[in-house]
Amino acid sequence: MKLNELLGIEFPIIQGGMANVATGAFAAAVSNAGALGLIGSGGMDADALRHEIQVAKSSTQKPFGVNLMLMNPHIEDLARVVVEEGVQVVTTGAGNPGKYVPAWKAAGIKVFPVVAAPILAKRLERYGIDGVIAEGTESGGHVGEMTTMALVPQVVDAVSVPVIAAGGIADGRQMAAAFALGACGVQIGTCLLASEECPIHDNYKQAVVKAGANDTTVTGRTGGAPVRVLKNKMAREYLRMEKQNLPLEEMEKLTLGSLRRAVFDGDLDTGSFMAGQVAGMVKEVRPLRAIFEDMMSGCQAVVKGLNV
Repeated sequence: MKLNELLGIEFPIIQGGMANVATGAFAAAVSNAGALGLIGSGGMDADALRHEIQVAKSSTQKPFGVNLMLMNPHIEDLARVVVEEGVQVVTTGAGNPGKYVPAWKAAGIKVFPVVAAPILAKRLERYGIDGVIAEGTESGGHVGEMTTMALVPQVVDAVSVPVIAAGGIADGRQMAAAFALGACGVQIGTCLLASEECPIHDNYKQAVVKAGANDTTVTGRTGGAPVRVLKNKMAREYLRMEKQNLPLEEMEKLTLGSLRRAVFDGDLDTGSFMAGQVAGMVKEVRPLRAIFEDMMSGCQAVVKGLNV
C-alpha cells in the first residue's frame, strides 16, 4: 500500500517536522497542497503545540500530523496534547516512543518513528507502530551515519510495517529510487524550505537556492549530536572549535539560539541554516503544489523510462 492510501492524502509525501519552521499554518498549507503536513514541536511546550494544532485545524480539512522530539523536556505534556486534540498522525525522533504508543494507538493515531538504523526499526515494530521513517545522513538537521541508499532497503528487510524514505530526496528521480528500494512513500524537507508558503526568513530561502552540491557540513559529531547545516561563519567556527577539542559548553554558547537566528532573523553569519545535501538541487522558490506535482510527474517519467 502506498503512503497516500495509508494516510488518505493525494501524494505519497510527508513534510519533515522541522523545528521552528513547521508551524501549524505551514503544515496546513502542505496538507492543502496534497501531501501530509507536520507541525514540528521542537522547542514548544504544551500550550504552544495546542495553539499550532488549532491553527492547522482552522486552516485545513485534510489530515495533518505532529512531529514530537522525545528529548523535549515537555514531552509528557506534548504526548497528551496530541491525544486531546485528535491529531491523526504522529512522527517521533530522538528517542524511543514505546511508552507513549499505547495511548496514541488507543486514540486512533497513526505512529511513525524516525529511525537511522535497522536495529532500532526492528525494536520499535513490536510496539505496534504503523510504519517507520528511515532517514539517511543526507538529510538536514540531526543526522545518523547511514546513507538513505544503504539504510532504506535494510530497514525494509528488517520490518514488516511500511517504510518511508527520507534524506536526499528532492525530485522525481529520488522518489522513484525510494520506491525501488522498497519504500511506500517519502518524507522531504530541504526542498520545501524554498517554497512560497514556508514561513522562514527570505535570507534562509535564498541561502538554500544559492547552495551548491558541497555547501553543507556536519557539526557536533564530537559531542554525539551531529547536525547537517549550510556552511557559514558559525559552522566553520564550530568545526574549528571541535578540532581543538574545546569543552562542549563553550561550543554550545556559539550555537545557542542559532536556529531561531536563521529562521526568524535570517542572520547569515551566526544562524544555523539546517539543510540537506539536496540543497544543491533547489534552484528557485516555488509554490508547494508545484513542488509536489513536479516530483510526482518526474517519478512517473523515470519509472516509465526504465529499460531493465
